[in-house]
Amino acid sequence: MNKIEQKHKQVIDFYIKNADKNVVKKLSRYFREGLDAYGCDRKKEEAQHNRWLKEWEEDMTTKDFLDFGDRLVATGKYEEAHCATYFILSGKNEFTPETFERIGKWLENGIQNWANTDALCMSVLSIFIFEKIVQPKDFSGWTSSPSKWKRRAIPVTFVEAIKKGHQADSYLKVIENLMEDPEEDVQKGIGTFLREVWKNDPEKAENFLLKWKEKCGRKIIHYATEKMSKTDRERFKRTKK
Repeated sequence: MNKIEQKHKQVIDFYIKNADKNVVKKLSRYFREGLDAYGCDRKKEEAQHNRWLKEWEEDMTTKDFLDFGDRLVATGKYEEAHCATYFILSGKNEFTPETFERIGKWLENGIQNWANTDALCMSVLSIFIFEKIVQPKDFSGWTSSPSKWKRRAIPVTFVEAIKKGHQADSYLKVIENLMEDPEEDVQKGIGTFLREVWKNDPEKAENFLLKWKEKCGRKIIHYATEKMSKTDRERFKRTKK
């Protein structure tokens, strides 16, 4: 058994020991497609994450944590995917474009719900944008991914950039390739992104929505316009045929 297998066993043993069906039942309400989870108290989990990282700091490199992350997300377990996100943050100072692509594969090879996706976007993938390791255009290849979670990751990551005051134009160019995506989970992410753009630049967001309102999914419109007045929202209804 190599060191990653040993550490994975530690992770599994911890979660089995601290599994709680009531926690799973409570969490499952937020996942319409179901949730594969152990059910662990979040505070207890976070404390254990910190202990693991301290214990492993001399033993695990960023590459090791990438390999470990591959293994963790492949199980499909909610908490193990959360571990992968938390652990890889310890190597953020060594992130490269290759790291970006490697982490992106987690969204095709195991991550299978909105919560794990969004946590990865907000805490990890956003770093690649903020530190200029990648550009918005580097997400373009993700728009054709067979995984709806990888496609959702694009607008959810971009939300963080807009919140930081980034100009929307380069992000909108990538989002255009997703505007006819049929998956509601992707549409919700896009709508949230456009709502954030609207807060900073209403004219730009509204012109973009007017361009797409006849073709894009309705969840995009719903989420993008929910902070507008009722009168303003009327402008983005589809034309009756």
